[in-house]
Amino acid sequence: MTATGSGHANGRADVAVVGGGPIGMGIAWRCAQRGLRTVLHDPAPGSGASSVAAGMLAPVAESHFGEAELTRLLVDSAARWPAFAAELTAVTGQDIGYRTDGTLVVTLTGDDQREAHRLWAYQQSLDLPITLLRATALREREPALAPRARGGALMPDDHQVDPRRLVAALDTALDRAGVTVVPQPVTDVSTLDAQVVVVAAGCGSATLTGLPIRPVKGQILRLRAPAGAVGFRHVIRGYADGRHVYLVPRGDGEVVVGATVEERGDTTVTAGAVLELLRAAADLLPEIAEYELVEARAAARPGTPDNAPLLGWHRMPGDGRRVLVATGHHRHGIVLTPVTADLIADLAAGADPDPVLAPFQPGRFTAATRENAREKEPWS
Repeated sequence: MTATGSGHANGRADVAVVGGGPIGMGIAWRCAQRGLRTVLHDPAPGSGASSVAAGMLAPVAESHFGEAELTRLLVDSAARWPAFAAELTAVTGQDIGYRTDGTLVVTLTGDDQREAHRLWAYQQSLDLPITLLRATALREREPALAPRARGGALMPDDHQVDPRRLVAALDTALDRAGVTVVPQPVTDVSTLDAQVVVVAAGCGSATLTGLPIRPVKGQILRLRAPAGAVGFRHVIRGYADGRHVYLVPRGDGEVVVGATVEERGDTTVTAGAVLELLRAAADLLPEIAEYELVEARAAARPGTPDNAPLLGWHRMPGDGRRVLVATGHHRHGIVLTPVTADLIADLAAGADPDPVLAPFQPGRFTAATRENAREKEPWS
């Protein structure tokens, strides 16, 4: 990355981004591309929740009842991913593990199938691309699936990327775009000398901004296939006797298995979580019982009261300073990286808010901050 320091040698930064996950890095990259002098503050970029994430780009599989506006944002961002991945690879020469094999959702029992069909009907009502499959059609696509698989669905537009490779490529892109990286934590945004401050610090954004962001723990496993030969190519999302699990195959022989969703903030890996994840995964794909277990990790996702991100201008409590926030992405930080980077960089450059941001304004949870959200931030 660019040599560290407190800012640019030729004066005040245009934009200071706090937080070095894919969201913050993507914003910093897009800001620099718009000609803005940009500084990124993070003691260890890429070491947060993204280092544990599976990297599913799943606007369909991750669409849930009552989240239609969030689903539209997921679909928008997923549609930007092919160009985003191609541009990042062209700029850096690095493979980010972007794959377009699609996702198979698999059910094992009658109860699993009934639960899944309710969600699929809702997703189809939103005109999302889903093809329902019988058990024989599932096994034609993935012969390694368990014989007891009852049925499922293909979601061809739900893809994947390797978050660790993504961070490495963004690291290179920032360096080539001239972004200065300051490897120190920020505890008070008022100390940053920049025309615009962007807070994209995940769970740490709560302390920095006073916004209602909570940690949601996720435990995840990484397996290694014998001789590096993974026996399936689609992302598999399964309903296994009432347990939900996903398996994400990588080209290098890795398989990511996840993930728990726990309303707590610790990052302890528990034996019970490992047992449940492996049991459900092996019920869907028996061969993974022979894979090597190489890593078990936990991290805290940044959640909000409605599980949708906080995107836009926010007036800080106390000093009344206005900052941009891009946080609270919960399970969706990787898939929402392109759209968040584009829209927040536009705001940082002085553009009017894109209408797509309206449902995700940081002020939506309190009357006082809802009033804030109606104000337009001048470029100064």
